[in-house]
Amino acid sequence: MSFLRRRSATPAGPDFDVLAMDPGDWPGNLGAGLLPAPDGSCQGVFLRYDLFGGRGPAMIIGNLPEGSPARDVPEGQIPFEVGQLLLALENDEEVTVVGSEDVPVMQGDNLLIVRRLKLSESRISCVQFDRSDKVLVTIAAWDRPITDDLYALLKPLPAELFQQG
Repeated sequence: MSFLRRRSATPAGPDFDVLAMDPGDWPGNLGAGLLPAPDGSCQGVFLRYDLFGGRGPAMIIGNLPEGSPARDVPEGQIPFEVGQLLLALENDEEVTVVGSEDVPVMQGDNLLIVRRLKLSESRISCVQFDRSDKVLVTIAAWDRPITDDLYALLKPLPAELFQQG
């Protein structure tokens, strides 16, 4: 798959393609955050999709490369992206992972093994899958289920979105 390869040139942002929904496909505002390492390299990217009308964040999609400290989550603890969603919602409730299930999902001609996390807060949906370039994609959504249709909307975002200007 073309979006599962590392870029050969080093952009000003992450050194890997960021898989997410195009901002033009979302009826709201998009915010992006980079997780810098002390050496200046990018340890991950997360995108926050907010709805119009002040209704708050609806979804966070994270892309964390192999070796990113944000991937090191103790058993039963929530992924980084779920924590970011809770922060954005100003929700300080204690949330834990209570179970998971691996589900095969087709994305075009490619098979993804998607890990659906069950959380103690039932209004949060969360899924994760590994890309062939060892980037972990996590999608956390508030008060709406994550359906298989979402995977068809995921595509690499242009590197220009992450360049410093």
